[in-house]
Formats: sequence, C-alpha cells, structure tokens
Amino acid sequence: MPDPFRFSQYAPRPLEIVDTTLREGQQTSLLHDHHKYFFTRADKEEILRALIICGVKFVELFAPVVSPQEKADFAALKAVRDGLITQKGYTFLLAHVRCHPRDVESAIAAGADGLNFYIGTSAESRAFNHGRDLDAIIAQVVPLLEDVRRHHPDLILRFSGEDAFRTRDAELFHVYDTVAPLVDRLGLPDTVGVAAPDAVAHRVRALRERYPAMDFEGHFHEDRGFALTNTLAAWRGGVRYQDTTVLGIGERSGITSLTALLFNLFIDHEYDALEGYHLRGLYPLNVLVADKLKMLVPPREPVSLTNRTHTAGVHQSAVLNGAAAYEANPLDQFGVNASEILLGPLSGWNIIHYFLKEIRYYQLDEGTAREIAAAFKERVYQLAPDVAPEQVLVDLAEKEFGLARLALPETRTQIVQRLDEPPANRSAHPGRPGGIALNGRGR
Repeated sequence: MPDPFRFSQYAPRPLEIVDTTLREGQQTSLLHDHHKYFFTRADKEEILRALIICGVKFVELFAPVVSPQEKADFAALKAVRDGLITQKGYTFLLAHVRCHPRDVESAIAAGADGLNFYIGTSAESRAFNHGRDLDAIIAQVVPLLEDVRRHHPDLILRFSGEDAFRTRDAELFHVYDTVAPLVDRLGLPDTVGVAAPDAVAHRVRALRERYPAMDFEGHFHEDRGFALTNTLAAWRGGVRYQDTTVLGIGERSGITSLTALLFNLFIDHEYDALEGYHLRGLYPLNVLVADKLKMLVPPREPVSLTNRTHTAGVHQSAVLNGAAAYEANPLDQFGVNASEILLGPLSGWNIIHYFLKEIRYYQLDEGTAREIAAAFKERVYQLAPDVAPEQVLVDLAEKEFGLARLALPETRTQIVQRLDEPPANRSAHPGRPGGIALNGRGR
C-alpha cells in the first residue's frame, strides 16, 4: 500500500466535489421501492471506482459506528481506493460524524482521511433534535475538535451547522467563530431545502467577509427544486467544495446531481471548474447508479439519453437532417453518444419513410410512405401494451402494401456489438418499445 498522502500536500482545484452517494445517497427512498434498502458492498465498490475514474477526489462515507456492515464496507472501500492510487492519484475518504467521541474514534480507527462533523444549529434542531442551546453546542464541539486536531493533525476537518439556512446569521456566527480556527473548512448545509439562490448568495458573502481565509462546503437539498441553482450560486460566490450525489439521490427529494453540476458549468463555459474531471465517464456513471436502483436514468437528469430522445414528428424530421435542430448541447462529450427516435402516434411520414427504407430496407417512395403513415396513425392508438409500433409498420408494409425488401449481399463477417462501448449505450432504454437508436445516422 502506498504511503499515506497528506491533505497538506494536495493543491485544491477551483471546484472540489465532495461526492456523498455512498452516504447521503444511501438515504434515498428509491432503494426501498425494490426492497433493496442499502447498497451492497459490491455496489459501493463499483460506484467508488467509477467516481475515482471520473476525477472525484473527495468521497464521503458513513462513520463506521453506524453498523458492523458499514464498518466492514469502509475497510473494503479503502482497499479499492488504495488499489487505484498509482493510476488515478489520491482520493480522500471522509467520514460523516456526529460530534460524539464514538463516531470520531470509529472513523479514525478505520483510517478515514477526514471527518465531516455536523450538529444542528437551527431553532428546530435545538428544540427537536439534540436539545442543546448554542453555548452547550460550543461546549460539546470545541474540546472534541481540539483533541482531534492535537492528536491527528493531518486529518481533514469540516464542521457544519446542520440546517444552517434556518439558523440566523448571528447564531451561526456565534458557533462558527469558536470553531473556525480548528477546522479546514466550514459547511453551509441547506439540510431541509428551504434556501433560494438569493439567500445562498447573501449567506456566502456574509461568511466570506467574516472568515476570509476559510474554505467552505455547500450542501443543498432539492425540496424546493433549487439544489442545482443553489449550488451554482454558492460556487460562483466562492464556495470551493460542493456536496453531490450521482443522480442527485438522497434523503427526501435528494441533493445536487454530480453530473448536472458539471454539465451546467461546461455549458456556461466555466472550464476552470472542470479541471481534472473525466466528463465522458459521467453518463456511464449515471447508468451504473440507476441500474443499482433498478431504474432508468431519470428524465430530469440532463446527462441522459432521454435528453437526446425525440417523439414529436417535427422534431424527428429535423433531427434526421441535423441533430443541432433540437439538440443544443454537446452531450457526446459527457458520454451520451447516441440519439433515439421513438415511433408513435406523433411520428410524421418522413420518419416512417426513413425507418422502413433506411433501417428495414423496404423499397418505397414518399407517396407510399405517406399512405402508410396515415394507416399507422389510425391503428397506433389501439396498440396492446406488448405490441411495438415498429411491428405495426412492418405488418402494414408487408401485408397491406406488399412492399419488398432490398436484396442485400450476404457477408461472411458477423457484425457484433462493440465490446468496448459503455454498457449505457448498449442498452440505453431496455423495455421501451419503438425505440430507434440512430447512432449518428442522418446526422
């Protein structure tokens, strides 16, 4: 195993993602939808490996004290990380810990590179969570941080006032003033998702003015649908570290999506923020985690095949001539290297002509295609769930219009699926009938 790498040796990039898929992400209710409840060790190892390959340098895990399983998984994940160090450089494994000696001791014993301390500072947290006032919080936290800093000076330490956006500035400062000299960065968590971008910008300005030498870490929940915009506001205000999960999964509605954040920074030409991130690995990463959840990549996730899928006839016709008509963003740079056109009741005669002639090799002219399209539109609304729209077209072409196929020369070379193509592109939408993956045809 390589010698331990010290955080003091690391030169932080303009944007450092702290990915918490293996901690916050395990709190998603989506795992319960299929009676799975947790990521298996194999799941975690695959996800960690993919995160490291994509350039993530900070990964947050549960404190080992959470359960014997999490303790054993922490050791296994550390071994995965260590196995990739010579290829991908050092990735820091951080433990999410309460301000409690048991949490701290378990994380240090497991070999964590850093501790992410948290305790609620809002009136709601103080009343209904731990029951301590601000001075009692300080009395609990400061000696613990001093002890860790004294005996483990190389550990990365972050402190977050949980539910910070329901904590008044003066109350948060009261705690942070005493904690700031003891930690590497202060957290800015919107734990219950109440913040909007203007409030984020205000809070970031206030913190940076009060603690000008300090790094900050944002953590924004999606309860109002603002997680991504709040993260962007925080980063543009000077918050270097940002918490994400793959697909934005997490407690309740989740937090900021890792791939959506990098995608939007790319679109806005903020290329400095992308230093060291492997963008083409992001769609396969999304597909990997979606598969663990037994779902497709969600339609609201911008780095997805859904974002290059077309159903309206006008769109389909234009995309055949030039994808840029309805695909404004270079998703191929994020690993989405296919487009998909879905046959259905909104499809026009031109895509039906294209499908029958260019994909199924029937001999037909545009006039016949128009007639077939009219017949198709009459029948497609009555389709049984197990009948694909393309089968209706084939039946119309052969049985009612008597179309013949082109006689193609036989070939001895068997064409097989490329094995080096990411799994995401080999099975982009399993179970979705009527999909035509164009893969660049007519583009």
